[in-house]
Amino acid sequence: MSDIHLVFPGEYLSPNLTLTLCVICPSVPLFHVFGANFSGNDLFLTPVIPFHLCVSGMNAAVRATVRVGLYAGAKVYFVHEGYQGLVDGGDNIRPATWESVSMMLQLGGTVIGSARSEDFRTREGRMKGACNLVKLGITNLCVIGGDGSLTGANQFRTEWSGLLDDLVKAGKITAAEAKKSSHLNIVGMVGSIDNDFCGTDMTIGTDSALHRIMEVVDAITTTAQSHQRTFILEVMGRHCGYLALVTALACGADWVFIPEMPPDDGWENHLCRRLTDQRGRGCRLNVIIVAEGAMSRDGKLITSDQIKKLVTDRLGFDTRTTILGHVQRGGTPSAFDRILGSRMGVEAVMALMEATPDTPACVVSLSGNLAVRLPLMECVQVTKDVTAAMAEGRFDDAIKLRGKSFQNNWNTYKLLAHINPPDVKSNINVAIMNIGAPCAGMNAAVRSAVRMGIIQGHTMLAVHDGFDGLAHGQIEPITWTSVTGWTGIGGSMLGTKRTLPGKLLEEISLNIAKFNIHALVIIGGFEAYVGGLELVQAREKYEEMCIPMVVIPATVSNNVPGSDFSIGADTALNTITSTCDRIKQSAAGTKRRVFIVETMGGYCGYLATMAGLAAGADAAYIFEEKFGIKDLEMNVEHLVEKMKTTVKRGLILRNENSNANYTTDFIFSLYSEEGKGIFDCRKNVLGHMQQGGTPTPFDRTFGTKMGAKSVRWLSEKLKECYRHGTGEMYIYCNSACVLGMRKRALTFQPLSELKGDTDFEHRIPKTQWWLKIRPIMKILAKYDIKLDTSEHADMEHVIKKSSSLGK
Repeated sequence: MSDIHLVFPGEYLSPNLTLTLCVICPSVPLFHVFGANFSGNDLFLTPVIPFHLCVSGMNAAVRATVRVGLYAGAKVYFVHEGYQGLVDGGDNIRPATWESVSMMLQLGGTVIGSARSEDFRTREGRMKGACNLVKLGITNLCVIGGDGSLTGANQFRTEWSGLLDDLVKAGKITAAEAKKSSHLNIVGMVGSIDNDFCGTDMTIGTDSALHRIMEVVDAITTTAQSHQRTFILEVMGRHCGYLALVTALACGADWVFIPEMPPDDGWENHLCRRLTDQRGRGCRLNVIIVAEGAMSRDGKLITSDQIKKLVTDRLGFDTRTTILGHVQRGGTPSAFDRILGSRMGVEAVMALMEATPDTPACVVSLSGNLAVRLPLMECVQVTKDVTAAMAEGRFDDAIKLRGKSFQNNWNTYKLLAHINPPDVKSNINVAIMNIGAPCAGMNAAVRSAVRMGIIQGHTMLAVHDGFDGLAHGQIEPITWTSVTGWTGIGGSMLGTKRTLPGKLLEEISLNIAKFNIHALVIIGGFEAYVGGLELVQAREKYEEMCIPMVVIPATVSNNVPGSDFSIGADTALNTITSTCDRIKQSAAGTKRRVFIVETMGGYCGYLATMAGLAAGADAAYIFEEKFGIKDLEMNVEHLVEKMKTTVKRGLILRNENSNANYTTDFIFSLYSEEGKGIFDCRKNVLGHMQQGGTPTPFDRTFGTKMGAKSVRWLSEKLKECYRHGTGEMYIYCNSACVLGMRKRALTFQPLSELKGDTDFEHRIPKTQWWLKIRPIMKILAKYDIKLDTSEHADMEHVIKKSSSLGK
C-alpha cells in the first residue's frame, strides 16, 4: 500500500490529441491500467447510453469509465438518453464528476438514461450527433449495448470523415475543427441479459438476470414439489438460449427448449416419456425451461402454453406456467456484474488511450478468466452467422458459433438429461465425499458427479462426514433420485468435516478395499487439497490408495491451488456485497459515517478484495498485501478528505487474518479516535453467514460442470488402467489431480505438481491472479497510485467463423 502514481505512457497521446470517451449502454482479474502525463492535453470521456433497453451492471461500467477518465486528467461528459441525446445535444451532454457516479454500483438499469433513437438511424441524425461531438472535441466513443447499438456505432465511425466533410460544407463546423477531430475511435462493451453476443463468455447483465430467474425458480419449485406439479418456466431469449440453458443446468430441469437446437421430430412423445419416467422414479416435481424464441425443426414457435396443453392432455399432470418477462432485466446487479462492468470500463478507457486512426473498432470481452479485445465487426458478423445458421437448419453450427462456454453448457446438459442408465454395468465403484467447511454449490457438484457416474454405468458411493466417514465405513450407494433437487440446496448434504486422513490411513485403506472403491471424488477446500496429497503420499505403503482421484475446489475462501475459482466463493461474495449495500444505505441518512466490515477467507484476501470492488469500498486490508500504521494513517486522511465532499460515508473491508496485530477492533478504535469530530465509525463482523445461503447461479452451474467433468475424466483413467493393466483391474492408477479453472479452461493438474505453488503455513497459493485487480479498486476509490503496466491486452480475433464450419 505504497504511494503510487498512475502514468499514461506518452506514446499513446499525440501532442494535440483531444480524447473523448462515449460509453453506450442499451457484467473476475485486472486487464491492465495506464495513466497519462498530459502536459496540458485535454482528455474527454463521454458516457453515452443509446440502446432502448438497460440491464443491471451498466452503472458499474459507467462509474469505472468516468472515474478512470477523471483519474487520468480527462474531461468527462455524460450523454443522457443514449443516441437520441447525442443527436439532440444541449443539456443532454453534460460534464460528469467523481461524485456524480457515487452510489451507482447497487442500482439496476442506468442512471444516465437510455432511449431508442430513430433519428440516429438516419444520416441527418448522425450528422447532428457528429456536430455535437466535434464542438466538444469528442473523438472517442465507448459504447455499451447489444449488437445493434455496437453496429450503429461502427457505422458512425465508418461515416465519420464524410460526415465532417458535409458539416464543413454546410458551415456547421470549421475546417480547423474538422481537422482536429479527423478520426473517431470506437470501443464497445456488451450489455445484454441474453448473453447473445459472440466473442465474450459473459455480457454485462446476464449474471444478474440469472439471479432473478433462480430466485423465482426456487420460490416456485417449493410449492410445485409439495403438490406434485409440472412447472414450466419461460425466460427471455428470442434468438439466444443462454438464459434457458444455464437455468436448466442450475435447477436440474427435465427438459430445455432453446432456439439454437430445436428438439428432434416427435419430441412430444420423448418429453412425455421422460416426465413419466421421472415420476416413476419417485420425483414429485418436473421442471421444463423454455426460451421465448424456442422453435421446432420446421421453424414454428414452441410456446409454454403449447407444452402445458401437451403435458396436461397426455399425462394428466397438474401443470403450471410462469412467464418471467421483464423482471429478468431489473433488480440489484450481482457482484459478478459489478466487477465485470468495472473491469470492462477500465479496459475500455485503456483501449481508447492506445487507439490510432488505423485501430479497428473493438469490443472488450471476457474469455474464461482473461480479458481480451476483439474486432467489433468480427463479433457482430459471427453473431449474425448464428442467426443465419439457425435459419438454415445448421443447428450444430449454431451451437459451435456461440462459443466454447455455450457449447460446454449444452454438452453437459445433454449428458445429464439422460435418465436411463446403460444396460451393461461397468463394474466400477466411484466414491464421492465432501471435505472441510460446507459451502454453497457443493451439493450441485455431488449431484452431477453421481448422475454422470450412473449414466456411465458405474455404482456411485456416498461417503458421509469426510475422511472420518471413509475411515469408519460411513459409505452407502447413492442413486439418481437420491440427489434430486440438490442443486438449489446450500451446505453439504453428505456431511463434511475438516479431519485430514493422515492418522486414519490404515482404516481408510481397509475400507477402500472392503467397499471395492476404484476412484475417488473429493469436493472441498484446502483440507481436500491437503488430504488428497496425504493419500497420494501414502501409496508407497498402502496399495489400495493407488486409485485415480480428483479434487474439486469448493470453499468460500477461494484458496485452493490449481484453480482461479472455487465453488462457493461466488455465493459468499454476493452475500458480502449485498450486506455492504445495506450498510452503506444506512449511512445515507446519517452522514459522515465509516463502516469497518470483517470478511472471511482465512489468510486469503479474495473475498475482501472482490467485495471491495463490487461494493465500492475505500480500502480492503488483506494478508497478501502488507500494511502498517502509515497505510492506516493514509486511509484515515483519505476519508477525512472524502467527508468534505457530498459523499459523506466510507466503507473499509478487512480480511479476518490480514494482520495479527491490526485487528478489526484495533482498526475500529483507530478510525474512531482519528475521526472524532469528522466522522463516526461502526463495526460489522459478518461471520458464518458468508458460508450459508442458497447457491448463486454461477456456483450451481460451476459445480454441475465440475462434477460431471471429474467423473468423465476418472472413467477415462480407469479405462486406461484396465486396458494397460496387469490383470489387477484398476489397480496401480496413480493419477491424482485438482480440477480447476485456469485462465480460459477447466484443466486437470497433478496434485504433486501444485505443491511448489503452495504456501502450506498460510493455506494459500503462492500466485493468485486476483491480486492484479486490486489497483482498480484503489483507483476507483480515488487513491493516488501507480502500478505495473507490463501486462497488455492485445487485439485478438474471433476464431470461429461460419466459413470454417461448413454449410
